[in-house]
Amino acid sequence: MTQDSNKIGCLYGVGVGPGDPELLTLKALKAIQAAPVICVPQAANRRESYALSIVKDYVKPEQEILRAPFPTDDAEGAAQVWREASEMVTERLRKGQDVAFLTEGDPMLYSTFSYVLAGVQELCPEAPIRIIPGVSSVMAAAASCGISLATHGQRLAILPAAYGLDDLSEATSKFDTVVLMKVSPDIVKTLADLEELGLTRQTTYVRRVGTDREKVIKDVTSIKDEDLDYFSLLIVKGNPTGNKE
Repeated sequence: MTQDSNKIGCLYGVGVGPGDPELLTLKALKAIQAAPVICVPQAANRRESYALSIVKDYVKPEQEILRAPFPTDDAEGAAQVWREASEMVTERLRKGQDVAFLTEGDPMLYSTFSYVLAGVQELCPEAPIRIIPGVSSVMAAAASCGISLATHGQRLAILPAAYGLDDLSEATSKFDTVVLMKVSPDIVKTLADLEELGLTRQTTYVRRVGTDREKVIKDVTSIKDEDLDYFSLLIVKGNPTGNKE
């Protein structure tokens, strides 16, 4: 990786996995250690970047850390915040500095990197882009609880949890497995919907997969307040009908 004022730096979107540093890929580690600038998403309501905490042992003192404040999905002014983060990254790229943008999980699956990528491509279309995939929480959670997400001929759906009963009913009738991401804010309603659909026994809750706070709950009716976490998901085995489109 380069730092040359006569060149445009390269933006690296680096997936750092769900939380366990041992799930970092070799390619991700090389990109992180080679970049003069590391950019991390920093949620407004958290003191530390989760992505940075995963790789903190591999970051060098001389590397610049850019903290891009990111709002929650429903925060006002989100577009402006993402624009400012893209401008901050673009400024370094125009100085010839490579920037490694770290994101938990995979950069192309429900990731803040997507917003920065779009912004940089608009502000500095000549900047080269390299995307390094990471282990997503979906795959890590399935491995942790021993649930096959899909086999030959089966269908898999990955959705945000903020769906109503009708949407959930449709998804579980068309897909063999439905993964509901970041369920904590809507857990009570989601569990009630699953119970109405008769799917609670086919549902597994996983929080903070790949960390020392990981917890797998296969009886979702026993979930307590202390089990809830922003980094959580539900794996639901659906009841797809034979009438698949």
